[in-house]
Amino acid sequence: MRKIFSSRAVVTIIISLIVIVGLIAGSNWWAKRTNTPPFFQRFSNDLAGGVSRIISVPTTAIGRSANSIGNLLDTFEENRELKSKIDEFAQDKVRLQTVEEENKTLKNQLKLKATLTDYKTVSAVTISRSPTTWQSQLVINKGLKSGLKKGMPVLSGAGIIGRISEVNTTNSKVALISDTSEDANRFAITIKGGNGDVNGIVTDFNREKSQLIMSQVTSENQIKAGDLVETSGLGGVIPAGLYVGKVSSVTRDDYGLSKQINIEPAADLGNVTTVVVAVSQIGAQ
Repeated sequence: MRKIFSSRAVVTIIISLIVIVGLIAGSNWWAKRTNTPPFFQRFSNDLAGGVSRIISVPTTAIGRSANSIGNLLDTFEENRELKSKIDEFAQDKVRLQTVEEENKTLKNQLKLKATLTDYKTVSAVTISRSPTTWQSQLVINKGLKSGLKKGMPVLSGAGIIGRISEVNTTNSKVALISDTSEDANRFAITIKGGNGDVNGIVTDFNREKSQLIMSQVTSENQIKAGDLVETSGLGGVIPAGLYVGKVSSVTRDDYGLSKQINIEPAADLGNVTTVVVAVSQIGAQ
C-alpha cells in the first residue's frame, strides 16, 4: 500500500500546528499584558466591523430616504385634508352669512306685511340690475302670471324702494325711488313733523351718502332729524302710509329761501336682492 503522507509532510504539518498554537498562545499572553484583544480576534473584529460599515451605509441611506418619503406623503395627505376642511369651512361660512342675510331680510319683510292691511304681497327676487341704471331700475322674477301690474309699490328691507314700471309674463321692471332722471315719475312723500305734516316729492338722490333729497320745502312746520318719512298717497299711484325712511338733516338752499330735507332710506338701495310687491286686494293701484 502506498504511503498517504511522507515523513516530510508530517513534519511540516506538525511544525505549522506548533507555530499556530504558539502564535495564539503568544497573542493571548500579550493581550493579557496589554489589555487588548488577541491579534486574530482583533483581525476578525476589524474585518466584521468593516463589512458592517460597508453594508450599513446604503441601508441607512435607504432607510432615511424611505422615512423621508413616508413623512412627505403623510404631510401631503395632512395638507390635503386640512385644505379640504378649510374649503368646507369657507363654504359653510358663506352659506351661514347668506342664510343670516336672507333671514334678516325676510323678518323685515314680515314686519312690512303686517302693516299692509289692504294688500296681499308677492315675494320676488332681483334677477338683473345694470350698472348704467343702478340707481334707477332693476328687474325681478315675477310678472303677469303672479298678478303684478304697473304702478304697484315694491318694498325691501324695512321700506319702499320703488314701483312696478313695466310688466312682462314672468318678470317685471321696477322704477326705484332713487331715480331722479328728467322723465322719472317722482315719489310723493310726507314728513311727520313736530307741528304738522310736510308734503313734497323726492327731487334728488345723493349717491355719495345714499340719501334721498326733498328740496324746495317752504313750509314753516318744524322738521328735525329723526322725523319719519312716508308715502303721501298724493297722485293716486302709490298708497299712503308706506315707510320711506327718516330725516337725516335739514339744510337751506343756496339762496336761503327754502329748506332741503336729507332722508336716510329705510332700505339699502344699493343692495336689493329680495323684494315684496304690494298687490291690492280691492283693485289695481
